[in-house]
Amino acid sequence: MPIVLSDVLNATEAQVLREAALTLDFEDGRASAGPVARAVKDNLQAVPGPRTDAVLEKVRSALLAHPLFRAAACPKAVARMIVSRTEGGGQYGDHVDNALIAGARADVSFTLFLSPPDSYEGGELVIGDRVEDRAFKLGPGEAIVYPSNTLHRVNPVVSGRRLVVIGWVTSWVRDPQKREILFDLWRAIDGTEDEERRVLLSKARSNLLRMWAV
Repeated sequence: MPIVLSDVLNATEAQVLREAALTLDFEDGRASAGPVARAVKDNLQAVPGPRTDAVLEKVRSALLAHPLFRAAACPKAVARMIVSRTEGGGQYGDHVDNALIAGARADVSFTLFLSPPDSYEGGELVIGDRVEDRAFKLGPGEAIVYPSNTLHRVNPVVSGRRLVVIGWVTSWVRDPQKREILFDLWRAIDGTEDEERRVLLSKARSNLLRMWAV
């Protein structure tokens, strides 16, 4: 179940982060892909180092402080993050993210957009399910969160430059269906003013999390 976070970074924070990311050194993104994904991947990724770490840490901190992200992902740890740049017809064909990334299980994936959507053509993140494909092209500072076992792709960037931060989370709850149940309960708790119901829903959510956490 993809979830859009519309306010991870404000406009000023996103602009500062975008300008910082554009000064980074980049290398071929295929180096980090698995054997199947490598054949369909054509992008650039920021070279690891202190300046890259500073950009990633800003995004990591903002996401972990976001209530909707915490409710959707039940984050135990952020396995890995990268700054990705795609341009000149680059794309990332249909693939599923690696099950293990940087030695940790990847349960939840996210993409935080830094480039204004009208500054490049193409580059939509397309997430598929059994019924239809859904395309996402968000504004600077917005993010899409989705299960890592989901088939997805990035459409070719026909013109301009697509700059995003991508990451993977190890969740306390590895089953996406169970995470969805917990997320629905969180929304129900947040949406009711009946204190007795809030207590009962909160009790149910806490006890399910206690049963399912790994």
